[in-house]
Amino acid sequence: MQRKKFLGSALCLFLSATVFLSGCNKTETATEATTQPEAAQNELVNPPGVLPITKEKTTIKVMSRTNPSVENFATNEFTKWLEEKTNIHIEWDVASDPQQKLNISLASGDYPDVYLGFNITPVQLSLYGKDGVFIPLNKLIDKYGVETKKMFASLPYTKELSSNFDGNIYGLPSVNECFHCTHSSKMWMNQKWLDAVGMKLPTTTEEFYQVLKAFKEKDPNGNKKADELPLVGANIANSYVDTYLMQAFIDSDRSMQFLKDGKIKVAFNQPEYKEGLKYLNKLFKEGLIDPQSFTQDRNQLRKLGENPDAEILGAIPAQNPTVFNLLEGPRWKDYVAVPPLKGPGGVQASKYIPQGITTGSFVITNKMKNPEIAMRLADFLYSEEATMRAVLGRPDMEWKAAGPNDIGINGKPAKYTVLGNSSPGAKNATWGQVGPSLRSNDWRLGQTADPKNPLEDILYKETLNKYEPYKPDPKNAIPTLFFTNDQSDEIANISKTIDDYRKETTARMIIGDLDIDKKWDEYVKNLDNMKLPRYLQIHQEAYDAMKKK
Repeated sequence: MQRKKFLGSALCLFLSATVFLSGCNKTETATEATTQPEAAQNELVNPPGVLPITKEKTTIKVMSRTNPSVENFATNEFTKWLEEKTNIHIEWDVASDPQQKLNISLASGDYPDVYLGFNITPVQLSLYGKDGVFIPLNKLIDKYGVETKKMFASLPYTKELSSNFDGNIYGLPSVNECFHCTHSSKMWMNQKWLDAVGMKLPTTTEEFYQVLKAFKEKDPNGNKKADELPLVGANIANSYVDTYLMQAFIDSDRSMQFLKDGKIKVAFNQPEYKEGLKYLNKLFKEGLIDPQSFTQDRNQLRKLGENPDAEILGAIPAQNPTVFNLLEGPRWKDYVAVPPLKGPGGVQASKYIPQGITTGSFVITNKMKNPEIAMRLADFLYSEEATMRAVLGRPDMEWKAAGPNDIGINGKPAKYTVLGNSSPGAKNATWGQVGPSLRSNDWRLGQTADPKNPLEDILYKETLNKYEPYKPDPKNAIPTLFFTNDQSDEIANISKTIDDYRKETTARMIIGDLDIDKKWDEYVKNLDNMKLPRYLQIHQEAYDAMKKK
């Protein structure tokens, strides 16, 4: 199957002026509904574009990943609204450890009708799609995908990146053209502490080290206790202590890969990576990295951020400060983004992620007796009204249509105004970005710039001014690669072994459990024995094939 190279930053979705309808009729009919006779539909399902989705109340079993902003999916305000609109009742199974739950459920055969928000990788989609566990959605999309086909037409890359090498689509994506997410590996530093110790934002790895030492030694929170934690991370995406800092030693993409002279390589077996580990080990030995950083989850990190006695966090790698502080609290505003640091070799780069898509956000399994129902549910989640409610909450409670004089984050007329989280039930009003939604760059930056609720405005400006200048040249970026089923099988087996070993070994090197100089050659040799050369060969073959197209 032929595919074109995707450049996500060049795409934009035009939203219609009817985005902000606060409600709709019990029965709505899209124009596509007239193209298929009702006799052709499943007798339980209304025609495409017609609500409710099912003629009678129907239950489907959904396994979802947990989210700290969702108190209870079953009692959630969006869930209740969705059931009322669609006639579909969801029986929830919420996973606190999504990857483990996914692996166990698939291995045991005890899996749900639908996986929601697991963001299943293309490799896994291919593997279980080939085995028939995940069903192909192409025909269902053709027949029922009113909103999905609109999305594919407006944003062609969403179809391209959702399609497997065999042409099948085994999972529907979540689309989030989030500008600040294109540079999601950020470091946030306490400005009050910088002021207290009389220092400026660091620009190099050496300056960063000196700032952390000052945070540890000079009591910046002023409580006369040695309770400051200079650098704290977590075992979650974008909060690993090494991801941001390693960009000062060796520039690599999200998969820790990079191009050099037309050849794909990985960062984690390079001499520069070794030097980065030595730097991190130095920070750890001097008590500048909190040991919890390697094991704690987001909730535990946030507890540290909301420590009731005093602010105790100095610098934290995270996509945004609400990862470690509550949005409704005041503390997150004390933190500013640190631009990419310049390392000892002159490297200074932001880890840039061009795509606005998360694959495998909605996956239908072969346990679903009537997959048409699940497909129509997923399709409805891409509608403008459902996206607004799933992500922002209830109209005129958590958000409202923008006024004629409101200006968006991007400086253009605003589309909507976020009202904050003070309304009753707001903490359980959305799905917290779990599952499919359609959020274009235009939509995201169309939020009213509000000084009382400035998070998105801050994230936009911090990203634009501090990280965008350090994004890589697109010519040097590895494009999205596509693999055959056999290649996907092989990559999945190799990558898990390598990834587990790399994470464990490098963490031990950082904390000093393994001597970096003495064990480095053994570490590199073990990676080779785990078939890293073959892993790279497969990627190189896919890259070379793409370049010939």
